[in-house]
Amino acid sequence: MNKPAAIDLFSGCGGLTLGLKQAGFRVLGAVEMDPLAVETYQANHPEVAVWPEDIRNVTPRELKRRLGLRKGGLDLLAGCPPCQGFSTMTTLNGKRGMDDPRNDLIFQFVRFVRELAPKAVMLENVPGLAKDARMSMVCQELKDLGYRQPSVAVLDAADYGVPQRRRRMILLAARNATIPFARPAKRKQTVRDALKRLHPGRARKDPLHMLGENRSAKVTEIIRLIPKNGGSRLDLGKQRQLECHRNCDGFNDVYGRMAWDEVAPTITGGCCNPSKGRFLHPTKNRCITLREAALLQTFPPTYFFSSKRGKFPAAQMIGNALPPEFIRRHAKLIFAWLRKTQRNGTPTREDN
Repeated sequence: MNKPAAIDLFSGCGGLTLGLKQAGFRVLGAVEMDPLAVETYQANHPEVAVWPEDIRNVTPRELKRRLGLRKGGLDLLAGCPPCQGFSTMTTLNGKRGMDDPRNDLIFQFVRFVRELAPKAVMLENVPGLAKDARMSMVCQELKDLGYRQPSVAVLDAADYGVPQRRRRMILLAARNATIPFARPAKRKQTVRDALKRLHPGRARKDPLHMLGENRSAKVTEIIRLIPKNGGSRLDLGKQRQLECHRNCDGFNDVYGRMAWDEVAPTITGGCCNPSKGRFLHPTKNRCITLREAALLQTFPPTYFFSSKRGKFPAAQMIGNALPPEFIRRHAKLIFAWLRKTQRNGTPTREDN
């Protein structure tokens, strides 16, 4: 049987697509407007048709025509609308109003569900969306379109084979069925598990791994003094901390080291900057490299990330990505349901 087919909306650099492919799906198309993410996506998934533009300018009819789909013929529509507008950092931990215009992009996802009528739907986002009124509207519309009560939960990716703490909201919905979430893994993956995948010989030839740091002598010395394997700037005492940190009682992970046998903190766009979180290597006197950050996101060591715009845009792209392993585990449940109930396993194509 042919592989079930999927489309990835708001695809970014391809974390969701990779997870779907690892679960057994064939990804037909993707929509993404950021040029750097599009370059990265196409380098890793050259067989996928990509719409490199604002999703508001893309019509489902165009996707159906180009991909040869009829309404109801797609197996899975998946996506992660830009989530910064729902994040606790953006909203000052909930104290700022949720009026970011990016928040309404979730309804663009619903627009494609309405027009494509896929057999199943997967939506991923930050936890803040789960409590927003828009989420209730999305669930109601899905039910009105013939989907069973969507399964919605806030889960920690660390429980699903990802070596980092990363709480995410996930929605699964299907026609005439309730799709369960994957079972938590029996063992959590650690920083050690992730970083040992980078072979030293390959690392020395990897441009993403070899992007260097440029720090002052004072900062370099502070990093050297922080205890190995989970140490923190707090271990130094106030006199040896940077002045800006001495009277700060928040963001305690800043200038902290990861611990080898624990999960990493959430990998963000600031993952190459020690002032943005616990992003120092467990034993080396530097931040984790961008390749190490990608490994902690569960991308394979050979996954290409464009650095043509510099280190920090590449870090932002990696930090914004969906961990493929988290997606793979939940997508496998959708795959199993499709195999059980849809014996053709592929979208029906219109005759040319």
